Amino acid sequence: MLLKRILDILLSLIALVLLSPFLLFTYLIVKFSSEGPALYWSQRVGQNNQLFSMPKFRSMQIGTPQIATHVMNQKSNPNSYLTPVGSFIRKTSLDELPQLWSVLKGDMSVVGPRPALFNQDDLIGLRTKKGVHVLKPGITGWAQINGRDEIPILQKVDLDAYYLAHQSTWLDLKIIALTAIKVIKRDNITH
Repeated sequence: MLLKRILDILLSLIALVLLSPFLLFTYLIVKFSSEGPALYWSQRVGQNNQLFSMPKFRSMQIGTPQIATHVMNQKSNPNSYLTPVGSFIRKTSLDELPQLWSVLKGDMSVVGPRPALFNQDDLIGLRTKKGVHVLKPGITGWAQINGRDEIPILQKVDLDAYYLAHQSTWLDLKIIALTAIKVIKRDNITH
C-alpha cells in the first residue's frame, strides 16, 4: 500500500506538470462556452463507502440530474444536457484531469474502481458484497479498460473484484498504459 501511495503521488505530480497546458485549455473552453463554474464537485463514494467530493471539469449544463449515465440513457437523452464542449472533453477524458487533485489529497488512487455516485445504491451494494469497497477509487481501473460505459453493472463489479484479487504494481502500470491507448483511440466512450 505504501508503494501504491508513493506511485500515486509521483504519477499525479508528473501528470499535473505535463498536462498543465491541457488543464488550462480545458478550464478556459469550459468557462467561456457555458454559464457556471468550470469545475464541478460531485459527491462520490470512496474507500470503505465514505463520501468525498470529486472534481471534474463541467461537461453538463447547470441543473443536470445527478444520476449515472446508464440511468440517464433510460430516462432521457444525456446528450441534451451537454455543454457546447461537453462531448469533446468527455470523449478525450479531459474532464477527468482535475481528479489528479483527489489523488494527491488521498481520496483516490490513479488505479482502482471508478468512484460511484452517492446515489448508485445498486453498484455500491454489489461492490460491498464483493469486498471491493475496501479499495480507493481510481481515475482509471480494470473495468475502465475492459468496457467503461459499455458494460452492465454486474460485469463491472466482477472486473473490480478481479482487480481486488490481483492488484499489483505491474497490473497498475498495465492499466495505466492501456488507458492511455484507449483514450487516444476513444474506445468504449459513449458520450
